[in-house]
Amino acid sequence: MSTHPARSLSRVLEDLGSTLLDLLHGDARTAGEIGGVGIHDPYDEQHYPAHAIVLGVGVQGGKDIAALLRSLQGHQATALVVRGPVADADELGPVVAETGVALLALTRGASWAQLAAMLRTLLSEGDVGEAEAHTLGGVPSGDLFALANAIATLLDAPVTIEDRRSRVLAFSGRQDEADAARVESILARQVPERYLRIHEEDGVFRELYRSDGLVHVPAPTVGDAVALPRVAVAVRAGDEFLGSVWAALRRPLTPEREQAFLEAAKLVALHMLRFRAGTDAENRLRAELVTTVLEGGAGAVEALGRLGLVDEPTLVMAMGLAPDHDEDHAHITAERQRLAGALAVHLTAVQPRSAVALLGDVAYALFPVADDTAHARERAAQVASNFLQRTGERASAVIGIGSVAQEPAALPRSRTNADRALRVLFSGQTSQRVASISDVYIDALLLEMRDLAIANRDELSGPLARLAAYDAKHNAHLVETLRAWLDAFGDVIAASASVFVHPNTFRYRIRRVAEVGRIDLQDPSARFAAMVQLRLMGISDSGGVRPQGTDPADPAGSTR
Repeated sequence: MSTHPARSLSRVLEDLGSTLLDLLHGDARTAGEIGGVGIHDPYDEQHYPAHAIVLGVGVQGGKDIAALLRSLQGHQATALVVRGPVADADELGPVVAETGVALLALTRGASWAQLAAMLRTLLSEGDVGEAEAHTLGGVPSGDLFALANAIATLLDAPVTIEDRRSRVLAFSGRQDEADAARVESILARQVPERYLRIHEEDGVFRELYRSDGLVHVPAPTVGDAVALPRVAVAVRAGDEFLGSVWAALRRPLTPEREQAFLEAAKLVALHMLRFRAGTDAENRLRAELVTTVLEGGAGAVEALGRLGLVDEPTLVMAMGLAPDHDEDHAHITAERQRLAGALAVHLTAVQPRSAVALLGDVAYALFPVADDTAHARERAAQVASNFLQRTGERASAVIGIGSVAQEPAALPRSRTNADRALRVLFSGQTSQRVASISDVYIDALLLEMRDLAIANRDELSGPLARLAAYDAKHNAHLVETLRAWLDAFGDVIAASASVFVHPNTFRYRIRRVAEVGRIDLQDPSARFAAMVQLRLMGISDSGGVRPQGTDPADPAGSTR
Protein backbone atom coordinates (compact mmCIF):
# COMPACT_ATOMS: atom_id res chain seq x y z
CA MET A 1 0.00 0.00 0.00
CA SER A 2 1.22 3.49 -0.82
CA THR A 3 2.64 5.61 1.99
CA HIS A 4 2.16 8.82 0.01
CA PRO A 5 -0.91 11.04 0.47
CA ALA A 6 -3.60 10.43 -2.16
CA ARG A 7 -3.36 13.97 -3.55
CA SER A 8 0.41 14.21 -3.66
CA LEU A 9 2.58 14.32 -6.77
CA SER A 10 4.58 11.43 -5.34
CA ARG A 11 1.43 9.31 -5.26
CA VAL A 12 0.57 10.24 -8.85
CA LEU A 13 4.04 9.21 -10.01
CA GLU A 14 3.92 6.03 -7.99
CA ASP A 15 0.63 4.94 -9.57
CA LEU A 16 1.01 6.33 -13.09
CA GLY A 17 4.77 6.67 -13.48
CA SER A 18 6.81 4.44 -15.80
CA THR A 19 3.70 3.57 -17.76
CA LEU A 20 2.25 7.03 -18.38
CA LEU A 21 4.37 9.75 -16.79
CA ASP A 22 8.04 10.63 -16.39
CA LEU A 23 9.28 13.31 -13.99
CA LEU A 24 11.64 15.50 -16.01
CA HIS A 25 12.38 18.22 -13.45
CA GLY A 26 11.23 19.07 -9.96
CA ASP A 27 11.00 17.33 -6.60
CA ALA A 28 7.83 15.31 -6.11
CA ARG A 29 8.50 15.00 -2.38
CA THR A 30 8.40 18.75 -1.76
CA ALA A 31 5.50 19.50 -4.09
CA GLY A 32 2.35 20.46 -2.25
CA GLU A 33 -1.04 18.77 -2.38
CA ILE A 34 -2.61 18.65 -5.84
CA GLY A 35 -5.89 20.53 -5.86
CA GLY A 36 -7.28 19.28 -9.16
CA VAL A 37 -6.68 18.82 -12.87
CA GLY A 38 -6.53 21.75 -15.32
CA ILE A 39 -6.23 21.74 -19.11
CA HIS A 40 -4.25 24.50 -20.79
CA ASP A 41 -6.00 26.25 -23.67
CA PRO A 42 -3.92 29.02 -25.27
CA TYR A 43 -7.05 30.48 -26.92
CA ASP A 44 -9.19 30.82 -23.81
CA GLU A 45 -9.04 32.49 -20.42
CA GLN A 46 -7.54 30.07 -17.93
CA HIS A 47 -9.31 29.02 -14.74
CA TYR A 48 -7.32 26.34 -12.91
CA PRO A 49 -8.12 24.75 -9.56
CA ALA A 50 -5.77 25.81 -6.79
CA HIS A 51 -2.48 23.86 -6.89
CA ALA A 52 -3.53 22.14 -10.11
CA ILE A 53 -1.66 19.61 -12.18
CA VAL A 54 -2.03 21.20 -15.62
CA LEU A 55 -2.16 19.24 -18.88
CA GLY A 56 -0.28 21.20 -21.54
CA VAL A 57 -2.08 19.75 -24.55
CA GLY A 58 -0.30 20.74 -27.76
CA VAL A 59 2.49 22.65 -25.99
CA GLN A 60 5.83 21.83 -27.63
CA GLY A 61 9.31 23.25 -27.69
CA GLY A 62 11.45 24.50 -24.84
CA LYS A 63 10.51 28.17 -25.36
CA ASP A 64 6.74 27.57 -25.17
CA ILE A 65 7.07 25.18 -22.23
CA ALA A 66 9.22 27.68 -20.33
CA ALA A 67 6.68 30.45 -20.96
CA LEU A 68 3.84 28.25 -19.72
CA LEU A 69 5.79 27.24 -16.60
CA ARG A 70 6.26 30.92 -15.71
CA SER A 71 2.58 31.59 -16.37
CA LEU A 72 1.57 28.69 -14.12
CA GLN A 73 3.68 30.07 -11.30
CA GLY A 74 1.18 32.91 -11.03
CA HIS A 75 -1.66 30.36 -10.79
CA GLN A 76 0.19 28.46 -8.01
CA ALA A 77 0.12 25.28 -10.07
CA THR A 78 1.87 22.18 -8.73
CA ALA A 79 2.94 20.52 -11.97
CA LEU A 80 2.79 20.74 -15.75
CA VAL A 81 2.44 17.71 -18.04
CA VAL A 82 3.56 17.96 -21.67
CA ARG A 83 3.80 15.37 -24.42
CA GLY A 84 7.08 13.47 -24.42
CA PRO A 85 9.75 13.24 -25.58
CA VAL A 86 10.61 16.85 -24.80
CA ALA A 87 13.26 18.56 -26.93
CA ASP A 88 15.87 20.50 -24.95
CA ALA A 89 14.50 19.05 -21.72
CA ASP A 90 17.77 19.75 -19.86
CA GLU A 91 17.46 23.48 -20.53
CA LEU A 92 14.13 23.59 -18.66
CA GLY A 93 15.65 22.59 -15.32
CA PRO A 94 16.47 26.18 -14.25
CA VAL A 95 12.97 27.33 -15.19
CA VAL A 96 11.42 24.59 -13.04
CA ALA A 97 13.69 25.58 -10.15
CA GLU A 98 12.71 29.23 -10.65
CA THR A 99 8.94 28.66 -10.78
CA GLY A 100 8.58 25.70 -8.43
CA VAL A 101 6.28 23.99 -10.96
CA ALA A 102 7.31 20.38 -11.60
CA LEU A 103 7.58 19.25 -15.23
CA LEU A 104 6.35 15.82 -16.33
CA ALA A 105 6.21 14.11 -19.72
CA LEU A 106 3.28 12.02 -20.98
CA THR A 107 4.33 8.81 -22.71
CA ARG A 108 3.94 8.74 -26.47
CA GLY A 109 0.78 6.84 -27.43
CA ALA A 110 -1.18 7.70 -24.28
CA SER A 111 -4.15 10.01 -24.77
CA TRP A 112 -4.78 13.16 -22.78
CA ALA A 113 -8.34 11.99 -22.08
CA GLN A 114 -6.99 8.80 -20.51
CA LEU A 115 -4.57 10.74 -18.36
CA ALA A 116 -7.24 13.22 -17.24
CA ALA A 117 -9.61 10.39 -16.29
CA MET A 118 -6.91 8.52 -14.37
CA LEU A 119 -5.77 11.63 -12.52
CA ARG A 120 -9.31 12.46 -11.47
CA THR A 121 -9.76 8.89 -10.26
CA LEU A 122 -6.64 9.20 -8.13
CA LEU A 123 -7.43 12.67 -6.85
CA SER A 124 -11.15 11.96 -6.36
CA GLU A 125 -11.85 15.32 -7.93
CA GLY A 126 -15.49 16.28 -8.34
CA ASP A 127 -16.79 14.40 -5.30
CA VAL A 128 -20.25 15.60 -4.38
CA GLY A 129 -20.65 16.09 -0.64
CA GLU A 130 -18.43 14.64 2.02
CA ALA A 131 -17.95 10.95 2.61
CA GLU A 132 -16.70 9.31 5.76
CA ALA A 133 -13.27 7.71 5.57
CA HIS A 134 -13.33 3.91 5.58
CA THR A 135 -10.69 1.28 5.09
CA LEU A 136 -11.06 -2.31 3.97
CA GLY A 137 -8.11 -4.55 4.71
CA GLY A 138 -5.99 -1.50 5.51
CA VAL A 139 -6.66 0.10 2.11
CA PRO A 140 -8.88 3.19 1.70
CA SER A 141 -12.33 1.97 0.71
CA GLY A 142 -12.85 1.92 -3.06
CA ASP A 143 -9.23 2.93 -3.82
CA LEU A 144 -8.54 0.26 -6.43
CA PHE A 145 -5.17 1.75 -7.39
CA ALA A 146 -3.91 1.45 -3.81
CA LEU A 147 -5.24 -2.10 -3.68
CA ALA A 148 -3.53 -3.02 -6.95
CA ASN A 149 -0.21 -1.75 -5.55
CA ALA A 150 -0.73 -3.75 -2.36
CA ILE A 151 -1.40 -6.98 -4.31
CA ALA A 152 1.59 -6.32 -6.57
CA THR A 153 3.79 -6.05 -3.47
CA LEU A 154 2.46 -9.36 -2.13
CA LEU A 155 3.06 -11.16 -5.44
CA ASP A 156 6.21 -9.29 -6.49
CA ALA A 157 4.58 -8.84 -9.91
CA PRO A 158 2.67 -6.05 -11.66
CA VAL A 159 -1.11 -6.54 -11.61
CA THR A 160 -4.24 -5.10 -13.15
CA ILE A 161 -7.81 -5.11 -11.85
CA GLU A 162 -10.31 -5.54 -14.67
CA ASP A 163 -14.10 -5.54 -14.93
CA ARG A 164 -16.31 -8.12 -16.63
CA ARG A 165 -15.54 -6.68 -20.07
CA SER A 166 -11.76 -6.74 -19.57
CA ARG A 167 -11.61 -2.99 -19.09
CA VAL A 168 -8.75 -1.93 -16.82
CA LEU A 169 -10.17 -0.34 -13.66
CA ALA A 170 -6.83 0.06 -11.89
CA PHE A 171 -3.24 -1.07 -12.16
CA SER A 172 -0.19 -1.26 -9.95
CA GLY A 173 3.21 0.29 -10.40
CA ARG A 174 6.14 -1.54 -12.03
CA GLN A 175 4.21 -2.11 -15.25
CA ASP A 176 7.47 -1.48 -17.11
CA GLU A 177 8.52 -4.92 -15.82
CA ALA A 178 5.66 -6.53 -17.76
CA ASP A 179 5.36 -6.63 -21.56
CA ALA A 180 4.07 -4.62 -24.51
CA ALA A 181 0.62 -6.21 -24.27
CA ARG A 182 0.22 -5.04 -20.67
CA VAL A 183 1.36 -1.51 -21.47
CA GLU A 184 -1.05 -1.39 -24.42
CA SER A 185 -3.88 -2.54 -22.16
CA ILE A 186 -3.18 0.23 -19.66
CA LEU A 187 -2.87 2.93 -22.28
CA ALA A 188 -6.22 1.93 -23.81
CA ARG A 189 -7.77 0.99 -20.43
CA GLN A 190 -8.88 -2.15 -22.27
CA VAL A 191 -7.24 -5.52 -23.05
CA PRO A 192 -6.47 -5.55 -26.82
CA GLU A 193 -9.00 -7.43 -28.92
CA ARG A 194 -6.41 -9.78 -30.42
CA TYR A 195 -5.45 -11.06 -26.96
CA LEU A 196 -9.07 -11.40 -25.91
CA ARG A 197 -9.67 -13.65 -28.91
CA ILE A 198 -6.72 -15.86 -27.93
CA HIS A 199 -8.02 -16.14 -24.36
CA GLU A 200 -11.49 -17.03 -25.63
CA GLU A 201 -10.13 -19.69 -28.01
CA ASP A 202 -8.02 -21.18 -25.21
CA GLY A 203 -11.00 -21.28 -22.84
CA VAL A 204 -9.39 -18.90 -20.35
CA PHE A 205 -12.57 -16.91 -19.69
CA ARG A 206 -14.69 -20.03 -19.45
CA GLU A 207 -12.33 -21.37 -16.80
CA LEU A 208 -12.22 -18.03 -15.04
CA TYR A 209 -16.02 -17.78 -14.83
CA ARG A 210 -16.47 -21.23 -13.27
CA SER A 211 -13.32 -21.56 -11.16
CA ASP A 212 -12.74 -20.35 -7.62
CA GLY A 213 -9.01 -20.92 -7.93
CA LEU A 214 -6.17 -19.41 -9.90
CA VAL A 215 -6.21 -19.69 -13.68
CA HIS A 216 -2.75 -20.04 -15.22
CA VAL A 217 -2.51 -18.55 -18.70
CA PRO A 218 0.43 -19.55 -20.91
CA ALA A 219 2.33 -16.78 -22.66
CA PRO A 220 0.24 -15.84 -25.73
CA THR A 221 2.00 -15.11 -29.01
CA VAL A 222 0.65 -12.66 -31.56
CA GLY A 223 2.91 -12.37 -34.58
CA ASP A 224 6.44 -11.78 -33.32
CA ALA A 225 5.26 -10.42 -29.95
CA VAL A 226 5.51 -12.83 -27.04
CA ALA A 227 3.83 -11.81 -23.79
CA LEU A 228 4.64 -12.96 -20.27
CA PRO A 229 2.63 -15.77 -18.71
CA ARG A 230 -0.32 -14.60 -16.64
CA VAL A 231 -2.14 -15.86 -13.62
CA ALA A 232 -5.67 -14.61 -13.05
CA VAL A 233 -8.29 -14.95 -10.36
CA ALA A 234 -11.99 -14.18 -10.55
CA VAL A 235 -13.52 -11.50 -8.34
CA ARG A 236 -16.96 -12.49 -7.12
CA ALA A 237 -19.67 -11.25 -4.80
CA GLY A 238 -21.70 -14.35 -4.10
CA ASP A 239 -22.71 -15.71 -7.51
CA GLU A 240 -22.06 -12.42 -9.29
CA PHE A 241 -18.90 -12.19 -11.37
CA LEU A 242 -17.52 -8.68 -10.84
CA GLY A 243 -14.26 -8.91 -12.72
CA SER A 244 -10.77 -10.34 -12.33
CA VAL A 245 -7.23 -9.61 -11.20
CA TRP A 246 -4.31 -10.41 -13.51
CA ALA A 247 -0.63 -10.72 -12.64
CA ALA A 248 2.14 -10.77 -15.27
CA LEU A 249 4.79 -13.25 -14.09
CA ARG A 250 8.48 -13.53 -14.82
CA ARG A 251 8.70 -16.44 -12.38
CA PRO A 252 6.03 -18.81 -10.99
CA LEU A 253 4.26 -17.89 -7.77
CA THR A 254 5.16 -19.75 -4.62
CA PRO A 255 2.33 -21.61 -2.83
CA GLU A 256 2.29 -18.88 -0.21
CA ARG A 257 1.87 -16.17 -2.83
CA GLU A 258 -0.82 -18.17 -4.61
CA GLN A 259 -2.78 -18.34 -1.37
CA ALA A 260 -2.24 -14.60 -0.82
CA PHE A 261 -3.55 -13.94 -4.33
CA LEU A 262 -6.74 -15.92 -3.61
CA GLU A 263 -7.29 -14.03 -0.37
CA ALA A 264 -6.63 -10.71 -2.09
CA ALA A 265 -9.38 -11.45 -4.63
CA LYS A 266 -11.93 -11.50 -1.80
CA LEU A 267 -10.73 -8.09 -0.65
CA VAL A 268 -10.93 -6.79 -4.23
CA ALA A 269 -14.59 -7.86 -4.33
CA LEU A 270 -15.35 -5.77 -1.25
CA HIS A 271 -13.60 -2.74 -2.71
CA MET A 272 -15.32 -3.13 -6.10
CA LEU A 273 -18.73 -3.35 -4.41
CA ARG A 274 -17.90 -0.32 -2.29
CA PHE A 275 -16.64 1.54 -5.36
CA ARG A 276 -19.77 0.65 -7.32
CA ALA A 277 -22.07 1.60 -4.47
CA GLY A 278 -20.22 4.86 -3.97
CA THR A 279 -20.39 5.64 -7.67
CA ASP A 280 -24.10 4.85 -7.81
CA ALA A 281 -24.76 6.97 -4.73
CA GLU A 282 -22.67 9.83 -6.14
CA ASN A 283 -24.50 9.65 -9.47
CA ARG A 284 -27.87 9.74 -7.70
CA LEU A 285 -26.81 12.68 -5.54
CA ARG A 286 -25.37 14.51 -8.54
CA ALA A 287 -28.62 13.96 -10.45
CA GLU A 288 -30.57 15.36 -7.50
CA LEU A 289 -28.31 18.42 -7.33
CA VAL A 290 -28.55 19.04 -11.08
CA THR A 291 -32.34 18.66 -10.89
CA THR A 292 -32.50 21.15 -8.02
CA VAL A 293 -30.39 23.62 -10.00
CA LEU A 294 -32.50 23.29 -13.15
CA GLU A 295 -35.78 23.69 -11.30
CA GLY A 296 -34.59 26.81 -9.51
CA GLY A 297 -35.99 27.80 -6.15
CA ALA A 298 -34.44 28.24 -2.75
CA GLY A 299 -32.11 25.25 -2.92
CA ALA A 300 -30.61 26.05 -6.33
CA VAL A 301 -27.78 28.24 -5.03
CA GLU A 302 -26.76 25.68 -2.41
CA ALA A 303 -26.84 22.89 -5.01
CA LEU A 304 -24.70 24.98 -7.37
CA GLY A 305 -22.27 25.55 -4.52
CA ARG A 306 -21.93 21.82 -3.91
CA LEU A 307 -21.30 21.35 -7.61
CA GLY A 308 -18.72 24.14 -7.58
CA LEU A 309 -20.62 26.26 -10.13
CA VAL A 310 -22.07 29.11 -8.10
CA ASP A 311 -19.72 31.92 -9.11
CA GLU A 312 -19.58 31.77 -12.91
CA PRO A 313 -21.83 32.01 -15.99
CA THR A 314 -23.23 28.62 -16.97
CA LEU A 315 -25.32 27.26 -19.80
CA VAL A 316 -27.37 24.08 -20.05
CA MET A 317 -26.89 21.40 -22.69
CA ALA A 318 -29.66 18.87 -23.35
CA MET A 319 -28.75 15.60 -25.09
CA GLY A 320 -31.39 13.20 -26.36
CA LEU A 321 -31.61 10.14 -28.59
CA ALA A 322 -33.72 10.32 -31.72
CA PRO A 323 -36.59 7.81 -31.37
CA ASP A 324 -35.91 4.47 -33.03
CA HIS A 325 -38.97 2.25 -33.10
CA ASP A 326 -36.86 -0.75 -34.14
CA GLU A 327 -34.97 -0.74 -30.83
CA ASP A 328 -36.39 -2.19 -27.63
CA HIS A 329 -36.86 0.01 -24.60
CA ALA A 330 -34.11 -1.68 -22.57
CA HIS A 331 -31.54 -1.11 -25.31
CA ILE A 332 -32.48 2.56 -25.68
CA THR A 333 -32.30 3.07 -21.91
CA ALA A 334 -28.86 1.46 -21.75
CA GLU A 335 -27.70 3.58 -24.69
CA ARG A 336 -28.89 6.76 -22.95
CA GLN A 337 -26.99 5.83 -19.80
CA ARG A 338 -23.86 5.00 -21.81
CA LEU A 339 -23.95 8.28 -23.68
CA ALA A 340 -24.65 10.29 -20.53
CA GLY A 341 -21.59 8.76 -18.88
CA ALA A 342 -19.48 9.40 -21.95
CA LEU A 343 -20.69 13.02 -22.10
CA ALA A 344 -19.72 13.51 -18.45
CA VAL A 345 -16.19 12.24 -19.12
CA HIS A 346 -15.87 14.38 -22.25
CA LEU A 347 -17.08 17.60 -20.63
CA THR A 348 -15.03 17.23 -17.46
CA ALA A 349 -11.91 16.73 -19.60
CA VAL A 350 -12.66 20.11 -21.19
CA GLN A 351 -14.16 21.91 -18.20
CA PRO A 352 -13.64 20.11 -14.86
CA ARG A 353 -16.54 21.91 -13.15
CA SER A 354 -19.13 20.53 -15.57
CA ALA A 355 -21.94 18.42 -14.14
CA VAL A 356 -24.04 15.88 -16.07
CA ALA A 357 -27.13 13.99 -14.99
CA LEU A 358 -29.63 11.82 -16.85
CA LEU A 359 -33.11 13.07 -16.01
CA GLY A 360 -35.78 10.97 -17.66
CA ASP A 361 -35.00 10.61 -21.35
CA VAL A 362 -32.67 13.62 -21.52
CA ALA A 363 -29.11 14.05 -20.26
CA TYR A 364 -28.60 17.58 -18.97
CA ALA A 365 -25.18 19.16 -18.60
CA LEU A 366 -24.27 22.28 -16.66
CA PHE A 367 -21.38 23.74 -18.63
CA PRO A 368 -19.49 26.78 -17.22
CA VAL A 369 -18.45 29.43 -19.74
CA ALA A 370 -16.23 32.48 -19.43
CA ASP A 371 -18.99 34.98 -20.25
CA ASP A 372 -22.10 35.52 -22.35
CA THR A 373 -20.43 36.18 -25.68
CA ALA A 374 -20.74 34.67 -29.13
CA HIS A 375 -17.29 33.11 -28.66
CA ALA A 376 -18.34 31.35 -25.45
CA ARG A 377 -21.51 29.98 -27.06
CA GLU A 378 -19.59 28.85 -30.15
CA ARG A 379 -17.07 27.06 -27.94
CA ALA A 380 -19.86 25.19 -26.15
CA ALA A 381 -21.30 24.14 -29.52
CA GLN A 382 -17.86 23.00 -30.70
CA VAL A 383 -17.36 20.94 -27.55
CA ALA A 384 -20.74 19.26 -28.08
CA SER A 385 -19.99 18.65 -31.77
CA ASN A 386 -16.64 17.07 -30.94
CA PHE A 387 -18.37 14.70 -28.53
CA LEU A 388 -20.96 13.59 -31.10
CA GLN A 389 -18.23 13.09 -33.71
CA ARG A 390 -16.50 10.71 -31.33
CA THR A 391 -19.68 8.75 -30.65
CA GLY A 392 -20.08 8.15 -34.41
CA GLU A 393 -23.21 7.85 -36.48
CA ARG A 394 -24.40 4.69 -34.75
CA ALA A 395 -25.63 6.69 -31.77
CA SER A 396 -28.35 8.98 -33.12
CA ALA A 397 -27.83 11.57 -30.38
CA VAL A 398 -28.43 15.30 -30.75
CA ILE A 399 -27.60 18.14 -28.37
CA GLY A 400 -29.50 21.38 -27.80
CA ILE A 401 -27.69 24.29 -26.15
CA GLY A 402 -29.52 26.83 -24.02
CA SER A 403 -28.84 30.46 -23.25
CA VAL A 404 -26.06 31.57 -20.91
CA ALA A 405 -27.22 32.07 -17.31
CA GLN A 406 -25.34 34.86 -15.59
CA GLU A 407 -26.93 33.98 -12.24
CA PRO A 408 -28.48 30.84 -10.70
CA ALA A 409 -32.04 32.15 -11.15
CA ALA A 410 -31.56 32.14 -14.92
CA LEU A 411 -30.62 28.45 -15.20
CA PRO A 412 -34.22 27.16 -15.48
CA ARG A 413 -34.64 29.45 -18.50
CA SER A 414 -31.41 28.07 -19.98
CA ARG A 415 -32.79 24.55 -19.55
CA THR A 416 -36.05 25.56 -21.25
CA ASN A 417 -34.10 26.99 -24.17
CA ALA A 418 -31.94 23.86 -24.39
CA ASP A 419 -35.14 21.77 -24.53
CA ARG A 420 -36.52 24.06 -27.26
CA ALA A 421 -33.36 23.63 -29.34
CA LEU A 422 -33.44 19.87 -28.77
CA ARG A 423 -37.03 19.72 -29.98
CA VAL A 424 -36.11 21.54 -33.19
CA LEU A 425 -33.34 19.00 -33.81
CA PHE A 426 -35.81 16.16 -33.33
CA SER A 427 -38.35 17.81 -35.64
CA GLY A 428 -36.09 17.48 -38.67
CA GLN A 429 -36.13 21.22 -39.41
CA THR A 430 -32.33 21.06 -39.58
CA SER A 431 -29.80 18.38 -40.46
CA GLN A 432 -27.47 19.51 -37.68
CA ARG A 433 -26.79 17.35 -34.64
CA VAL A 434 -25.96 20.31 -32.41
CA ALA A 435 -27.91 23.55 -32.26
CA SER A 436 -27.92 26.55 -29.95
CA ILE A 437 -31.25 28.19 -29.21
CA SER A 438 -29.91 31.38 -30.79
CA ASP A 439 -29.46 29.50 -34.08
CA VAL A 440 -32.90 27.83 -34.18
CA TYR A 441 -34.98 30.41 -32.36
CA ILE A 442 -37.45 30.97 -35.23
CA ASP A 443 -37.94 27.24 -35.76
CA ALA A 444 -38.63 26.87 -32.03
CA LEU A 445 -41.21 29.67 -32.22
CA LEU A 446 -42.94 27.98 -35.15
CA LEU A 447 -43.19 24.70 -33.23
CA GLU A 448 -44.73 26.58 -30.32
CA MET A 449 -47.17 28.34 -32.67
CA ARG A 450 -48.18 24.92 -33.94
CA ASP A 451 -48.75 23.78 -30.35
CA LEU A 452 -50.91 26.85 -29.72
CA ALA A 453 -52.96 26.16 -32.86
CA ILE A 454 -53.56 22.57 -31.74
CA ALA A 455 -54.48 23.67 -28.22
CA ASN A 456 -56.95 26.21 -29.59
CA ARG A 457 -58.31 23.67 -32.12
CA ASP A 458 -57.69 26.25 -34.84
CA GLU A 459 -58.47 25.37 -38.44
CA LEU A 460 -56.76 26.53 -41.58
CA SER A 461 -58.47 29.67 -42.86
CA GLY A 462 -58.16 32.38 -45.49
CA PRO A 463 -56.37 31.93 -48.83
CA LEU A 464 -54.51 28.76 -47.79
CA ALA A 465 -57.77 27.05 -46.76
CA ARG A 466 -59.33 27.87 -50.14
CA LEU A 467 -56.28 26.62 -52.04
CA ALA A 468 -56.07 23.40 -50.00
CA ALA A 469 -59.78 22.70 -50.55
CA TYR A 470 -59.42 23.33 -54.28
CA ASP A 471 -56.42 20.96 -54.50
CA ALA A 472 -58.32 18.23 -52.66
CA LYS A 473 -61.34 18.54 -54.96
CA HIS A 474 -59.55 18.94 -58.31
CA ASN A 475 -56.26 17.11 -57.62
CA ALA A 476 -54.48 20.36 -58.41
CA HIS A 477 -51.14 21.63 -57.09
CA LEU A 478 -51.89 25.20 -56.10
CA VAL A 479 -50.50 24.98 -52.54
CA GLU A 480 -47.32 23.41 -53.89
CA THR A 481 -47.12 26.15 -56.54
CA LEU A 482 -47.50 28.95 -53.98
CA ARG A 483 -44.86 27.41 -51.72
CA ALA A 484 -42.37 27.10 -54.59
CA TRP A 485 -43.05 30.68 -55.74
CA LEU A 486 -42.56 32.11 -52.25
CA ASP A 487 -39.41 30.04 -51.67
CA ALA A 488 -37.96 31.38 -54.92
CA PHE A 489 -38.83 35.01 -54.06
CA GLY A 490 -41.13 35.21 -57.09
CA ASP A 491 -38.50 33.89 -59.56
CA VAL A 492 -40.71 31.85 -61.93
CA ILE A 493 -37.80 30.10 -63.65
CA ALA A 494 -36.29 28.84 -60.38
CA ALA A 495 -39.70 28.01 -58.87
CA SER A 496 -40.89 26.04 -61.91
CA ALA A 497 -37.64 24.07 -61.97
CA SER A 498 -38.07 23.13 -58.30
CA VAL A 499 -41.47 21.49 -59.03
CA PHE A 500 -40.44 20.15 -62.45
CA VAL A 501 -42.98 21.98 -64.63
CA HIS A 502 -42.61 24.27 -67.63
CA PRO A 503 -42.32 28.00 -66.76
CA ASN A 504 -45.47 28.81 -68.80
CA THR A 505 -47.42 26.14 -66.90
CA PHE A 506 -46.13 27.55 -63.64
CA ARG A 507 -47.20 31.09 -64.63
CA TYR A 508 -50.70 29.80 -65.33
CA ARG A 509 -50.79 28.04 -61.95
CA ILE A 510 -49.62 31.09 -60.01
CA ARG A 511 -52.41 33.13 -61.65
CA ARG A 512 -54.86 30.44 -60.53
CA VAL A 513 -53.40 30.70 -56.99
CA ALA A 514 -54.28 34.40 -56.92
CA GLU A 515 -57.76 33.79 -58.36
CA VAL A 516 -58.78 30.73 -56.29
CA GLY A 517 -57.15 31.86 -53.05
CA ARG A 518 -58.26 35.48 -53.51
CA ILE A 519 -54.78 36.55 -52.40
CA ASP A 520 -52.90 39.64 -53.54
CA LEU A 521 -49.38 38.33 -54.15
CA GLN A 522 -48.08 41.89 -54.47
CA ASP A 523 -49.04 42.58 -50.84
CA PRO A 524 -46.06 41.89 -48.46
CA SER A 525 -48.42 41.22 -45.53
CA ALA A 526 -50.39 38.65 -47.54
CA ARG A 527 -47.18 36.92 -48.63
CA PHE A 528 -45.88 36.83 -45.06
CA ALA A 529 -49.14 35.36 -43.73
CA ALA A 530 -49.08 32.71 -46.45
CA MET A 531 -45.45 31.83 -45.68
CA VAL A 532 -46.16 31.39 -41.97
CA GLN A 533 -49.19 29.17 -42.63
CA LEU A 534 -47.25 27.09 -45.12
CA ARG A 535 -44.47 26.56 -42.56
CA LEU A 536 -47.01 25.51 -39.95
CA MET A 537 -48.59 23.07 -42.41
CA GLY A 538 -45.20 21.42 -42.98
CA ILE A 539 -43.98 21.17 -39.37
CA SER A 540 -43.90 17.76 -37.71
CA ASP A 541 -41.97 16.60 -34.65
CA SER A 542 -41.08 13.43 -36.53
CA GLY A 543 -39.77 15.09 -39.65
CA GLY A 544 -39.54 18.20 -41.72
CA VAL A 545 -42.55 17.55 -43.96
CA ARG A 546 -46.18 16.74 -43.30
CA PRO A 547 -46.77 12.96 -43.16
CA GLN A 548 -48.89 11.24 -45.77
CA GLY A 549 -52.55 11.12 -44.91
CA THR A 550 -52.50 14.43 -43.06
CA ASP A 551 -55.52 16.64 -43.20
CA PRO A 552 -54.39 19.66 -45.26
CA ALA A 553 -56.81 21.84 -43.31
CA ASP A 554 -55.00 21.07 -40.06
CA PRO A 555 -52.55 23.93 -39.39
CA ALA A 556 -50.34 21.68 -37.33
CA GLY A 557 -50.17 18.96 -39.90
CA SER A 558 -51.23 16.37 -37.33
CA THR A 559 -53.01 13.20 -38.30
CA ARG A 560 -56.62 12.67 -37.29
